Amino acid sequence: MADSDIGGRDELAAMIEGKSDDEINGAVAERGTEKVLGQLFGAWAARFDPARAGNQSAVVGFDITSPEGTHQYQLKVADGTCQAVSGAPEAARVTLGLAVPDLLRLVTGKLDGMQAFMTGKLKLSGDMMFAQSMQQWFT
Repeated sequence: MADSDIGGRDELAAMIEGKSDDEINGAVAERGTEKVLGQLFGAWAARFDPARAGNQSAVVGFDITSPEGTHQYQLKVADGTCQAVSGAPEAARVTLGLAVPDLLRLVTGKLDGMQAFMTGKLKLSGDMMFAQSMQQWFT
């Protein structure tokens, strides 16, 4: 994995395995938090499966906290496509809030979404039932 790339899900999982939140935040900051998050959300959008979403459309917001502050991203699903957008230009149907280390654990399967929610690591605002169903839209 190049220093500037987060690599695939397996490489990302290896990068965070057994690491503390501080170690993960440091590794991400070293690579550039916005760059890492941009790559992560781009890869997430690429894993969108329109057959699983049916003809639904939605904007899913993310408020990701790091030692540098809060980073906002959106996944916009419409017309069988998914686009990752930096910022929060549109009203989101649901917004997920979590810290960088927990986001990385969530996307690599090291943290269960329901467990994260129940322990306060994942905060939801908006349509919570939708948040559960949209997980299935991604491979």
